[in-house]
Amino acid sequence: MSGATALDTSTALDVFDRRESEVRGYIRAFPTVFDRATGSTLVDADGREYLDFFAGAGVLNYGHNNPAFTRALIEYLERDGIIHGLDMATSAKKAFIEAFERLVLEPRGLDHKLQFTGPTGANAVEAALKVARQATGRSTVVAFTNAFHGLSMGALAATGNSHYRSAAGVGLDDIARLPYDGYLGAGVDTLDLFEKMLDDPGSGLDLPAAVIVEAVQGEGGINVASAPWLQRLRAITAERGILLILDEIQAGVGRTGTFFAFEHAGIVPDIVTVSKSISGSGLPMSLVLLRPDVDVWKPGAHTGTFRGNNLAFVSARVALETYWVDSAFTEGVAAKGELLRGHLERIAAEHPELGFVPRGRGLMQGLACDADRTLAGRVSKEAFQRGLVIETSGAFDEVLKFLPALTITEDELERGLAIVRESLAAALAA
Repeated sequence: MSGATALDTSTALDVFDRRESEVRGYIRAFPTVFDRATGSTLVDADGREYLDFFAGAGVLNYGHNNPAFTRALIEYLERDGIIHGLDMATSAKKAFIEAFERLVLEPRGLDHKLQFTGPTGANAVEAALKVARQATGRSTVVAFTNAFHGLSMGALAATGNSHYRSAAGVGLDDIARLPYDGYLGAGVDTLDLFEKMLDDPGSGLDLPAAVIVEAVQGEGGINVASAPWLQRLRAITAERGILLILDEIQAGVGRTGTFFAFEHAGIVPDIVTVSKSISGSGLPMSLVLLRPDVDVWKPGAHTGTFRGNNLAFVSARVALETYWVDSAFTEGVAAKGELLRGHLERIAAEHPELGFVPRGRGLMQGLACDADRTLAGRVSKEAFQRGLVIETSGAFDEVLKFLPALTITEDELERGLAIVRESLAAALAA
């Protein structure tokens, strides 16, 4: 525990107000100076502990400072292992590729090539959009309502939220927007519109290069695409030579209970983007998985100074070899996901006047409240005061978003949910 006082903590934020850009976001929702973290526990500079239901916005699926990863990273550093390697061959990269091939691709019958892009998920999306347009010779990409694919220009064009789009400063082109599964209510298959527009020469929708979609929309409000909807989307795109891009940046790496969120639908995408938790340790890393015939890149056509983060390769390999050698890990995620869903359904039943809607899969779940779109934000604020870090999502921030580490214990999950209940009561009483 640090020797900082409460006064020190309150004034320590002054430097961020004074010198950091106004663009900063999460510091406003969680106003303290975080200092240490292990597993699902964050500790601030005052020594106060917070239970983490945020997991770095999905970066820390295996928790903070996972000891298996930390040991491997320390050993690699102590032997002077290559840290920065651009796209050169290194032993760390070789070991990761071999582990990914053995533990992820082969068990799922996938024959995709791996492209190592710049360090963020947005760069993986940019690369995916570029290669799809090159491979097809077409420019239009279909994206969906409430999508979030990143904030660089190409990825932002595919993102739906007007708050982010308004910051672009220029037009965002070559994207056709269609309704996501469930957007028009239960019983309406939104792909009827897509198929009708593709088959109607008067619709104004040119044959797209690709469709980009999240199997579970995270920032968009924990919206879940059903297996039949994804299967039909795959069939529509395959029949017409349209590439299907699955954005697995937040929903992937076990978050929904399977390594990829699209697995429950039994489909094979042409392109997959992966980032956030792929390194395991929180180190920056992102990947694009490409079907071999889609890999039309010329050497050096998409580069990035930090696409060879070898420390990330080390922890990513250890994560795969620690958690993905058998089904025990995913079975644990499924059990904790059911526990979480049971609590959310009980909370909804206890407050019928609020019209709560629990939704999500695995340990990517949300509690939506359209009746009072400020409630989720108020609960998040009350929870932080009680030692729980939990964020919101959705077009109106109307969804309380549950994104704990997949390694969280059931006791920690129960304790956090008790804080949510206390915080909800406090928010309703205020």
